[in-house]
Amino acid sequence: MRRLQRDHVPQLERDQVMALGALAVVLALCLFTVILALEQRGDALQEATERRDALAQLEARLRGDSRHPRGSAPAAAFLEAPTQGIATAQLQSYVAQATGNQNAIIVSTNVEPAKKNDAQAIRIEATVDSGLNSLQALLHQLETKTPYVFVESLAVQLPGGASTRPAQDPLLRSTLVLRAIWRKGAP
Repeated sequence: MRRLQRDHVPQLERDQVMALGALAVVLALCLFTVILALEQRGDALQEATERRDALAQLEARLRGDSRHPRGSAPAAAFLEAPTQGIATAQLQSYVAQATGNQNAIIVSTNVEPAKKNDAQAIRIEATVDSGLNSLQALLHQLETKTPYVFVESLAVQLPGGASTRPAQDPLLRSTLVLRAIWRKGAP
């Protein structure tokens, strides 16, 4: 019978040491993955809570602000006239004034027929000769001032023939289909 020595420690072979090292690396990676997943979930929950709080504040502010009721526009946003014909004339006059303010020329205007499902809309088609900068300023004025005018379509072309205008601001012929909202008003 062999006697065991107390100070004798079993020696591991090289393959066993490599396997234990690989196992330690795999366990460390698993632990790191779990910690990372939990940290990301916590961050996501914190962000969701912050967004929910911000939304609640905005909703409370919106409910508490009675000066600006939801879904309402100022009276000046609409063409107020007793008939659609007068409202159309108001829109044509407004477009002519805006075009003149931007050093553009109205070639023609036509009244577009009303659509059955949109009886409150007034539509016109305007053909305008202008430079590029004037056209940009005209579109900005039409879409940002009152009454609200919506540009439904825009077609731009270079008129035929030689032009004496500089190349950086050529003369353009633009056809705009514009829409405004009519509200029946007192005569």
